[in-house]
Amino acid sequence: MSGIVVVFDFDKTIVDVDSDNWVIDELGFTDLFNQLLPTMPWNSLMDKMMMELHSNGKTIEDIEEVLHRIPLHPRVIPAIQAAHTLGCDLRIVSDANMFFIETILKHLGIREYFSEISTNPGYVNEEERLRILPYHDFNKASHGCSLCPPNMCKGLIIDRIQDSILEEGKKRMIYLGDGSGDYCPSLRLKERDFMMPRKNFPVWDLICKDPLLVKAEIHGWSDGEELEQVLLHLINKISMEENAQFISSDCKLQTLSVSAHEDLPKVLPVRP
Repeated sequence: MSGIVVVFDFDKTIVDVDSDNWVIDELGFTDLFNQLLPTMPWNSLMDKMMMELHSNGKTIEDIEEVLHRIPLHPRVIPAIQAAHTLGCDLRIVSDANMFFIETILKHLGIREYFSEISTNPGYVNEEERLRILPYHDFNKASHGCSLCPPNMCKGLIIDRIQDSILEEGKKRMIYLGDGSGDYCPSLRLKERDFMMPRKNFPVWDLICKDPLLVKAEIHGWSDGEELEQVLLHLINKISMEENAQFISSDCKLQTLSVSAHEDLPKVLPVRP
């Protein structure tokens, strides 16, 4: 099973809400956020909002407490645990930020299941204020993708992961996501991969406009229970296919061995 890489989006995929909105809403800054939203990119706005929280006396502990009670479906953690137990390489590609994601995963006790998290940097500075920076520094150069927000092209991240797993001998990828930012990576998947879009969410709607643009097999899901069912079904399907290929190739080797043996000249018994 080591040949399978499962890539999860985070917001509205692992957790059931947008973690940025959750923190802003729970700490009472929704109105200011909505007021500033038209004036700057989302990622830049989140950094500014963390400054506003700090200026108004909200601490890192306040943010952590809010993150610890973020809602998620009860079947998501068992799904992640099962995929990890079956030997899958689990990764996260998210337009949230490292501080939010790691705080939540550590609280849930599942951080160690993920070999890599690709997301916007998030860290606490010397003033005890949370800073949130862009994954791609668009102030220096554009990532060149018209489908994605300026701070992150998930498609480029998937390209890099695909290159790295080929070097490691891994073959298949399963990608789970919900948002419009998950559409670009869906177009980078190969024919032997699987795309799991959340039904009736932005990425589902984009894929449904022209499903043939996605080379991977498409398997939708609606909630954590269906996420678990579909994901484990696909892992099992890949496992069965790989076992069948192994048995088939093993049989061929045995047949070749027998054929080669039959072609050898017979040794006549030596008369005493």
